[in-house]
Amino acid sequence: MGFSLFLFLFIFFTSLFNPILSSSSSDLIQQTCKNTQYYELCVSSLKSDSSSSKADSAKGLALIMVRVGMANASATNSYLSSKIPSVANGSSMKKAMKECSEKYASANDALVNSYQDLSAEIYDYAYMHVMAAADYPNACRNVFKRYPGLIYPAGIALREDGFKHICDVVLGIIDTLGW
Repeated sequence: MGFSLFLFLFIFFTSLFNPILSSSSSDLIQQTCKNTQYYELCVSSLKSDSSSSKADSAKGLALIMVRVGMANASATNSYLSSKIPSVANGSSMKKAMKECSEKYASANDALVNSYQDLSAEIYDYAYMHVMAAADYPNACRNVFKRYPGLIYPAGIALREDGFKHICDVVLGIIDTLGW
């Protein structure tokens, strides 16, 4: 009895604070995400964003996914920046971490430009900026290759993959916008 009551209260209160997507919003998300390379990532990202319930077009969903990418790039930049002080001064690792942090800041800037272009319905430039953003993690990986003996940290590699997948989802959505 106690667990059932707990479960009921949990579902009740989470439904109060997490707006439920209307069936049309959910349908739009599913239809839009079918055109992306990472369907599950697309659906879960969009459904977890409360503004998705207000989106009435693929363009609106693309804008939301760009914001997801911006948050990811910013978080990776912060993660890398937080690691820099713990690395020995003058070391190759410190230089590589700093350069990688700057690459993710540039990726964020590219997504900001993409957001502006999407808003203005300049889809070719929006697409180009997302492609540029997706390439900055490659530049980060290449930084580590320039320093003999440095190994690309697994934590950064995981973040890189996640970021690239988000960018791939955005590109898939932009492809549907008929530019």
